[in-house]
Amino acid sequence: MIEVKLLPDGEKLTVDLIGDLDIDSTELVEEKLIPVLEQYRKINLVFTNVPFVDSSGMGLLLTVVHTLQEKDIEVSISNVREDVMEVFDILQLPEILGEKVFI
Repeated sequence: MIEVKLLPDGEKLTVDLIGDLDIDSTELVEEKLIPVLEQYRKINLVFTNVPFVDSSGMGLLLTVVHTLQEKDIEVSISNVREDVMEVFDILQLPEILGEKVFI
């Protein structure tokens, strides 16, 4: 299960994710988090404390980023752990979402 800490700063919101991004996280993020994120112009998803992302979490991440980008919200993903980033690279997530998303 994922825990989310929101750190607003004007039109920018930093979202500190803590825990696994997996099937148990999808309902929380889709129903509760996305409507909150849509209120900001810039979102930074911080993955420092995300040790594991399964296929459901990958799909969720794609959905979140694409949903926000369609609303002209700038999205960045930062501090991804090396082992999680390796999986993102294998699945070509940086290419799909855009290289500039990962900072």
